[in-house]
Amino acid sequence: MTLKERDRLAIFSRVRDRQMTLIEASRRLGLSYRHTKRLWRRYREVGDAGLVHGLRGRPSNNRPVADARCQRAIGLYRDRYLGFGPTLAAEQMAECDELVVDHETLRSWLIGAGLWKPRRDRRRHHRRRARRPCAGELVQMDGSEHAWFGKDHPRCTLMVMIDDATGWIEARLFDAETTEAAMTIFRLWARRHGLPRTLYPDRHSIYRRNDKKADEIAHRTGKRPLTRFGEAMEDLQVRLTCAHSPQAKGRVERMNGTLQDRLVKLLRLEGITTIDAANNYLEQTFLPQHNARFAVAPADAADAHQPAPEPEELDAALCPLRQRRAVDKSGCVSWRGQCFMLTGTDAMPRRRRAVCVRQRLDGQVDLLDVSDGRVLQSQACSTCPTPPIPPQPTLAQRVARHGPGYKPPANHPWRTPHAVGGSAAARCARLRCAAHHNPHKGTVLLS
Repeated sequence: MTLKERDRLAIFSRVRDRQMTLIEASRRLGLSYRHTKRLWRRYREVGDAGLVHGLRGRPSNNRPVADARCQRAIGLYRDRYLGFGPTLAAEQMAECDELVVDHETLRSWLIGAGLWKPRRDRRRHHRRRARRPCAGELVQMDGSEHAWFGKDHPRCTLMVMIDDATGWIEARLFDAETTEAAMTIFRLWARRHGLPRTLYPDRHSIYRRNDKKADEIAHRTGKRPLTRFGEAMEDLQVRLTCAHSPQAKGRVERMNGTLQDRLVKLLRLEGITTIDAANNYLEQTFLPQHNARFAVAPADAADAHQPAPEPEELDAALCPLRQRRAVDKSGCVSWRGQCFMLTGTDAMPRRRRAVCVRQRLDGQVDLLDVSDGRVLQSQACSTCPTPPIPPQPTLAQRVARHGPGYKPPANHPWRTPHAVGGSAAARCARLRCAAHHNPHKGTVLLS
């Protein structure tokens, strides 16, 4: 008996012992007098069992329909959605198979069929940090390396950016978490939303120098040297703050776990096994649906994003490679097996002229003047022209120019062995003799 039925049993026992009237019993039970008389009559005829619901223990009238839906749902799960969670499987069944079933009902069916094991979360509960009030005030970034196309395909990295205030995400797949990948996903965010006030990644070497030399410089000067990505953020006036632990950027870490569960299975359903096809699916289908469903409105409607610069200026700032090079005598600069020749007014000869070589995300190479940052006119050439080598004069030409030379006599101090003439006086005599006989640095011939 349920608790409500036990209360009714106690009250009707008092009515039976004439300690309470039916009118008072109906008031205590919160029932009408007519229904109270009906329950009292059943109690007198059947006893305690008369207060138990008559359908208890009997199959429902809808059971045949429920059994058919259950068998169909279990069959679909075995064929297409094996390994899916009950929530995601229920969503896909409603969207793709026109079978609408509550995720908790599906969970109980799967547990009964042995296809799902109930799990209890025994992790220690930590109080989550409150969201930032404005969109663009804090954007978290992280790279998640995973077998996104299944265990039979190479692992790759999903670069994820998520706004802390709204939960809006942008994500793209790359071969690895590199400076180019980080700049590419940041450029995508900047073009669509603007520049965030603060970017919050981890302490990967892309975003923060972790070598001993950088630690020594930071300890001595109080400022850590920047990576190439850090220099780009400084040029764009975006504050770069590196998290000390994964828990500090828990929002993007939890999103990685969600994507590793949902995105992997949806890519498997779509039969996608390449990065290009997966990025197209992310942009066209997955991200619009995910953001429309899970993104929330910020507490403050004001947008904290900074206006993004022009595309040309943005691409110029987000350059993964930037190094100094010296211009040779022919006015050319060598860069990664390529040769770039200065043209126009910038081809004026200057001894050991230094330039900055900047390679953009699309592979375009620019030469910048180190002094003022101006882009120099240049063109790529197949091979660097070799400066002409002046011909070397022959021995006869050297003798005609400087004279026949001087031949020291046999008793000359230069011919004295070191054991005999190795004193300081002998060395001074040799130097005075050389200066006297060779005023024009002529050739001294020794027999």
